[in-house]
Amino acid sequence: MPVVTLPDGSQREFDQAVAVADVAADIGPGLAKAALAGRLNGELVDTSRLIETDAELSLITSRDDEGLEIIRHSTAHLLAQAVQLEFPGTQVTIGPVIEDGFFYDFARDQAFTPDDLEAIEARMKKLADADLEITRHVMERDEAIRHFKDLGEHYKAEIIEDIPGDEPISLYQQGEWMDLCRGPHVPSTGKLKVFKLTSVAGAYWRGDASNAMLQRIYGTAWSDKKSLKQYLLRLEEAEKRDHRRIGRELDLFSIQEEAGGGLVFWHPKGARIRRVIEDFWREQHVAAGYELLYTPHIALQTLWDTSGHTDFYLDSMYAAMEEDNQLYQLKPMNCPFHVLIYKNQLHSYRDLPMRWAELGTVYRHEMSGALHGLMRVRGFTQDDAHIFCREEQIADEIVHILDLTLGMLESFGFDDFSVMLSTQPAKSVGSDEIWVKATDALRQALETKGLPYSLDEGGGAFYGPKIDIKIKDAIGRDWQCSTIQLDFNLPERFNMEYVGEDGNRHRPIMIHRALLGSIERFFGILIEHHEGKFPSWLAPVQAVILNITDQQAEFALKVQESLKNQGFRVDVDLRNEKIGRKIREHTLQRIPYLLVIGDREVEANTMAVRTREGKDLGSISIDAFAEGLLTEIVSRGRTIMEG
Repeated sequence: MPVVTLPDGSQREFDQAVAVADVAADIGPGLAKAALAGRLNGELVDTSRLIETDAELSLITSRDDEGLEIIRHSTAHLLAQAVQLEFPGTQVTIGPVIEDGFFYDFARDQAFTPDDLEAIEARMKKLADADLEITRHVMERDEAIRHFKDLGEHYKAEIIEDIPGDEPISLYQQGEWMDLCRGPHVPSTGKLKVFKLTSVAGAYWRGDASNAMLQRIYGTAWSDKKSLKQYLLRLEEAEKRDHRRIGRELDLFSIQEEAGGGLVFWHPKGARIRRVIEDFWREQHVAAGYELLYTPHIALQTLWDTSGHTDFYLDSMYAAMEEDNQLYQLKPMNCPFHVLIYKNQLHSYRDLPMRWAELGTVYRHEMSGALHGLMRVRGFTQDDAHIFCREEQIADEIVHILDLTLGMLESFGFDDFSVMLSTQPAKSVGSDEIWVKATDALRQALETKGLPYSLDEGGGAFYGPKIDIKIKDAIGRDWQCSTIQLDFNLPERFNMEYVGEDGNRHRPIMIHRALLGSIERFFGILIEHHEGKFPSWLAPVQAVILNITDQQAEFALKVQESLKNQGFRVDVDLRNEKIGRKIREHTLQRIPYLLVIGDREVEANTMAVRTREGKDLGSISIDAFAEGLLTEIVSRGRTIMEG
């Protein structure tokens, strides 16, 4: 007679073993219809799962985050079933849930076309309307391997062969179609009503370029049509803001395949913006009490052995290079180099905290299929910093870092943040006592700043707890940029010490900290957030001077010289073109201010000022324009010239 305890503390007693679905029905017909899965004693399970002993149960519906994830996972299966019905002989591989949707990878000789996607989606709708029951089955490992090999599903057989252990394999069946999966899934395909296939792309099997190229179909699924419509509108807006397209249109950067994928070439205009970003970064760090460092791009492999990177990170590192019978490796991170500088001499407690920052270029061995414009590259400049401090200084240092982080992000136009505090995982280094002290220090710092945060229990790195900060962009997307991580591991591995007040040697606490993440990725985020319409302090060209006829050319050049001498980034367009065409072209280049000069402006020593949005600011003197633009730049766009 199992007793089921619900989240509100109420209990329901049953005469015999009962399915999760039956508990939902016992509560009411509405919940019976809405239930997609259950959380049984903390484990997500299907509604068909039997409850045979006393248990705690919460029912999962589409209103829950887990419910939406289950809908998307089940829709991925629906996609795979539809593909194999429409295109017999296609092999299925993997189909995980991703942010806002799902994908499934297929092995098929012929490429999927847009018409194919329409046919697949139509078949998915028919399968959903059929309301096929979804049931879980368990097979012994060898039987499951034979089952998929007999079907010609060699990828599935390979996946099973690589699953560690010898436990039975779970599979899910809908109609006559079956797929390998841990689950859980919705009770039937009729629960899957709101979905859309969005695109198809290439993807290497297991992300390895030496393996076969597969076809990846992306899709999205939601609990209601309104949410799907809103998402598709966001997709449309995201497409308009794609940093790769805008980067080409504004001639900011390129990825040159002749040099290798994932390596960024900064063009003059993009390099101007990067210089402004880096100069601002340096100014802010110096003002915040940091010393700036420069370190090499390679080091002996033994350094990475000591740091542990060759144990835990080797797959993301480039192969070693041999020189004078010694092995060198490109650096994937800057941390060990900063540690070596610290160890160059013995420090006193009076020296701490020590705040060191570096715009250090690092190299990661990313798979070709994972590369994506500026967002995922192989060589990038990390805005790295490390603080070495005493235990009792942690809370103050975290507050100091948060102040710097939020201030800088707000200057770039981000003012909506979400914060996550991640605590000690099951496997970790350092004593439980120092973990408790360090986590409490992070929590105290967040509360001192009044920052709301969510807790990720056990989500910290093995070497220390951490704070992650996500920024929300103009169309509501979250981007992980800033991270603050405490490290008890590297100080131990490198035997770092300082002399305390008691005259004894002590181990410092190391804080890893990145604000922007990487210059390349942050630049991509900036492009998409501002849709290429950079605030004037960041814009590669802050104003362009346009003459109406050749008679104003001399005056236009004098205006340009005057503004450039004051430090402004100003171009002049003296082409013999109609002024309307000039205005259109430079508006498309998203230049903040267009300065039009005709005979009247020459006579009055003024300029007719227009914004890229098309607003006419009237005739303004050169000095008044310069003063307004300077105010706008100094305030990082918080004060706009047009008031």
